[in-house]
Amino acid sequence: MILGIDVSEHNGVLDWKAIKDWGISFAILRLGYGKGHLDRRFYENINGVLAAGLQAGVYYYSYALTVEEARDEARFTAYVLKDCGITPDRLAVGTWFDMEDADGWKERHGMPSDETLTAMCDGYMKEMSREGYLSGIYANYDWLIHRIDREKLSHYTFYWCAQWAPHCDLPGAAIWQYTDRLDVCGRVFDGNLLMSHCW
Repeated sequence: MILGIDVSEHNGVLDWKAIKDWGISFAILRLGYGKGHLDRRFYENINGVLAAGLQAGVYYYSYALTVEEARDEARFTAYVLKDCGITPDRLAVGTWFDMEDADGWKERHGMPSDETLTAMCDGYMKEMSREGYLSGIYANYDWLIHRIDREKLSHYTFYWCAQWAPHCDLPGAAIWQYTDRLDVCGRVFDGNLLMSHCW
């Protein structure tokens, strides 16, 4: 198991060397969200993570309500990665499709059926694969058990599971996010991540 954090623009300017020295081994960075919205610190963060010698991954916070919208989010993810020169081999922790609804946006705009949510995950991952990037799914434990039909996804699919508990109950989870608060170098991060394995 190795320790990591997830990071977005909301975490501000970060001292990545100090974060590595503290004991963090990897960071998963928000690349963007919704219809082509780039996280305003993504380029700064991805360069800082790699320069500090940390393992890197990225995630995209989805506002998609249809499979085609999920594919569009994947195409935007791949476009940004290629634009900043991040080839698949530089993403040791891969790319992740964030399928939660933490801010209630999907609920307010017409929550897709479970079948559509599952197809959206499949569409995003297939599009990323066509672009040359491997990807997995991020969601909380409840969504991964009750909303996303994992039997309809490839058995090679990787999962990043958020579950505030003493252990992760999702069999074979590649990454377990076990708290929503982690103080690193005096900065509080939303996620404390343990990676058991990845690609």
